[in-house]
Amino acid sequence: MDILKDLYKTHTGFECVACEPIPGAGSNRKYYRLTCEKGNPLIGVVGTSRDENHAFCYLSKHFITSKLPVPHVHAISDDGLCYLQDDLGDTTLFDALKAGRDAGGRYTSHEKELLRRTIAALPDIQIRGGRNLDFSHCYPQASMDTTNVLFDLNYFKYCFLKATGVDFHELKLEASFQLMSRDIANIPSNYFMYRDFQSRNVMVDKEGNPHFIDFQGGRKGPLQYDLASFLWQASAKYSKDLRNELIEVYLTNLKHYIEVDERKFRKDLQLCILFRLLQVLGAYGFRGYFERKKHFLDSIPPALDNLRDLLNHGGCPYPYLTEILNDMVNLPQFAPKVPETKKRADGYKITENNPYNAHIADGPATFSKYDGKGPLVVKVFSFSYRNGIPEDESGNGGGYVFDCRSTHNPGRYEPYKKLTGLDEPVIRFLEDDGEILVFLHSIYRLADAHIQRYIQRGFTSLMFSFGCTGGQHRSVYSAQRLAEHIHDKFGIEVRICHREQNITQTLPATV
Repeated sequence: MDILKDLYKTHTGFECVACEPIPGAGSNRKYYRLTCEKGNPLIGVVGTSRDENHAFCYLSKHFITSKLPVPHVHAISDDGLCYLQDDLGDTTLFDALKAGRDAGGRYTSHEKELLRRTIAALPDIQIRGGRNLDFSHCYPQASMDTTNVLFDLNYFKYCFLKATGVDFHELKLEASFQLMSRDIANIPSNYFMYRDFQSRNVMVDKEGNPHFIDFQGGRKGPLQYDLASFLWQASAKYSKDLRNELIEVYLTNLKHYIEVDERKFRKDLQLCILFRLLQVLGAYGFRGYFERKKHFLDSIPPALDNLRDLLNHGGCPYPYLTEILNDMVNLPQFAPKVPETKKRADGYKITENNPYNAHIADGPATFSKYDGKGPLVVKVFSFSYRNGIPEDESGNGGGYVFDCRSTHNPGRYEPYKKLTGLDEPVIRFLEDDGEILVFLHSIYRLADAHIQRYIQRGFTSLMFSFGCTGGQHRSVYSAQRLAEHIHDKFGIEVRICHREQNITQTLPATV
């Protein structure tokens, strides 16, 4: 730490009054926050490898020149083992997404926006960051080649697979590894590969913008590897839909730089996902089983869940490797845990006909006393606000109430004062104006979704009410149109009541 303090004083001109250690993760590098009385915080790094430190410092300088959001290196010790870099705060993307992970992968719109911003910036690092980059400075090698791939696959074999006790044929497995290493090496790779692109290596500022750290292991490699590394991070619990959305975000931004054959890109991505999953299991096996680090032991079950899902969808193109991996993920000690379902004390039953796709962490849904009665009858009212909102005689408390008073009123014009929304001149006025059609378009979408669910659940009653000033023109037109729309689309019974006009009508069920 004395070397860091001396570097700090030499660079800032102030004595360092605090040098606080910052918790690390899997790396042997040590991090400290250094400050003086006037603040000026910087991060001090103490590494164990000059070459690794040199790689980070070189890459940082190159990325800063390319205007990428990475920490600037301010000072380096004479022996190359220590340096000072920008302090980007304490919030990693991993920390910012904690609530979503704890909720079983149910990320909020804000958390998803952080993910979108991060994944959108990845092509900048890979493409712009790779331009004019001297890859000979990368550590421990300039590019990911077959030797590199085989090393990681054997790391998986010796540090994880053997530890599970699965019996396998060494030569057959080696043949699969040779094929995989060849196929990965054939993926276009003239780009900067971050290699450890994960949420722990992304810092988030107060505006939600991502900044990237710990890229010292980067080298030349395929684009798909970083995408696989990020989206299939073991503990992230990203849903299939969210992964697909983020892949689309990535591809959209990648196309700003290069032409993309999406079919081939996605095929190569599957191969990189398989490789990355085996690679991280090797690391988790060594750090967890041998070094007994809890974080890595905790990461093994979700990593196996990812691998299990990949295998179930035919994501491994090597038959013998597929056989061995299936044997491994189906071992009793790796069996997925099924959440326990607590019995309810209030007497509610569990519904057997639930149309919703609930999250597994929520357990089964309970049965409502309104479920399964059917058939559904929809009531549609028009009314005047001066006489109050119609009452719901079903006892359900009423349904939707829509205010038509923002739309153009034909009742303000003499030719229409004695007519209603059922009369052709008023219909022509409203539809020629068009404003009420836009109003109803949104209501149709809302009503369709609601009715579909009520039919699925076997509910019996739903009510829509349209109000305007006199309950004569706009509300009558809107109620009639919605009633006819519902009847035409779903074939269910619809009862219409134009209250202020003393008009009722029933459209009988046709299904």
